[in-house]
Amino acid sequence: MGGKRTVEQPYYLSSLPLDVATFARAVRGRWNVENQLHWVLDVWFREDHSRARTGYAAENLATLRRLALNFLKRERTKKRGIKGYQLNAGWDHAYLLRLFNVQS
Repeated sequence: MGGKRTVEQPYYLSSLPLDVATFARAVRGRWNVENQLHWVLDVWFREDHSRARTGYAAENLATLRRLALNFLKRERTKKRGIKGYQLNAGWDHAYLLRLFNVQS
């Protein structure tokens, strides 16, 4: 309590002729990406805690995390969350190799 109250005001620029409903969908879609991708990377992959700072290390690790997340999201043989898939891949080498199987 007693903290300073702040207000954030986002601004959007677009040259497209949008009605209010289309514009609102676009803004909500941006937050959908934030909630579905970045939250998972922050919580399950601890991306914000990465200490990689030099050269291309941070960019390379971010690419590997996204690649791993895409492999885990494709998994349909077990009903688990991302963390469960990660644990299974760490415990079971055959399961890990199955995750990398690139069949449609």
